[in-house]
Amino acid sequence: MTPVTVVSALSLAAWLWLLFARGFFWRTDVGLPARQEPGVWPSVCVVVPARDEAAVLPASLPSLLAQDYPGRAEVFLIDDGSTDGTGELACELARRHEGLPLTVASPGEPPAGWTGKLWAVRHGIALARGREPEYLLLTDADIAHAPDSLRALVAAAGTGGFDVVSQMARLRVASGWERLVVPAFVYFFAQLYPFRWIGREGRTAAAAGGCVLLRTGAAERARIPDAIRHAVIDDVALARAVKGSGGRVWLGLAERVDSVRPYPQLRDLWRMVSRSAYAQLRHNPLVLASTVAGLALVYLVPPLAVVVGAAGGGTAAALLGGAAWLVMAGTYAPMVRHYRQPLWLAPLLPFTAFLYLLMTVDSAVQHYRGRGAAWKGRTYARPDVVPDEG
Repeated sequence: MTPVTVVSALSLAAWLWLLFARGFFWRTDVGLPARQEPGVWPSVCVVVPARDEAAVLPASLPSLLAQDYPGRAEVFLIDDGSTDGTGELACELARRHEGLPLTVASPGEPPAGWTGKLWAVRHGIALARGREPEYLLLTDADIAHAPDSLRALVAAAGTGGFDVVSQMARLRVASGWERLVVPAFVYFFAQLYPFRWIGREGRTAAAAGGCVLLRTGAAERARIPDAIRHAVIDDVALARAVKGSGGRVWLGLAERVDSVRPYPQLRDLWRMVSRSAYAQLRHNPLVLASTVAGLALVYLVPPLAVVVGAAGGGTAAALLGGAAWLVMAGTYAPMVRHYRQPLWLAPLLPFTAFLYLLMTVDSAVQHYRGRGAAWKGRTYARPDVVPDEG
């Protein structure tokens, strides 16, 4: 057997393992679990951290104010030092749109060791504590909710006994780069954190920061957000803290919770991924090297084996690479359909994976250049402290 044939066989074996032994991560039928509406609806406080979000608030905040929730609910928007009039616009939108009461507050500059977003969340939770809510809904300023979103989240949490119910918002796919990169982002996330494993006992825990319903008692037991104030990927850290303190966590794909934030250019998507990619690898060079090798073996070898095998007469390599590429495209197709995109995008996953490989390497390069991390005009001296965008 030639080296190309051996590597192609290894790639196919990896894809068969991913297909059958990784929690069926590629399936997109993980919607909100079965639920029954309670006889008495618990109170909820919605906490929205916002920094320079005037461009997206008109498309998102009215959807929160218009929630059709039978119990007591209130929205706290925490204006994290915005310079674009975010707080003033939020108050104006509340005056224009009848619905849930809105409080706008500012936490001031975060102290050392806190990311801006989590400091704002802490301030919002402190304000909400005075209302003694049973649940907190942590949602980003770019997330638009269907009118029954809060109602469905609370019913699912109560019926299933979950301490965290989180939905991966449907991200925007309007530009060409968004269509190419965004479905893959969710696909790779599900591959890292298979949704079916998260709801079970075990170590796998994750959440999607744009939409997290959190039981207040669980937040207190897990010391949220103080215990995760250094976290780069704060939604995953939150889920791990809650699950580690004995709580139950659920995560799935949303149908009617949407991000309205645009990423029109490749550089916008590049910044979104590279900002936290190396943190996902714990800033470990060995983990980075193994990740790059793994991405190459799993995503780049199949099309290369087809080309090399066809050009050099290596029939076995071409067939093995083609089979691996077929399995890859087949597992990606459900996510492409979930985002209502044409299926011809599925075979292009190797190219998209190559972009993610470059973004991950760039994330490490920026880390070792010591430039820190910039987020919405705020620079963090420590390159390992970066908030999720929200």
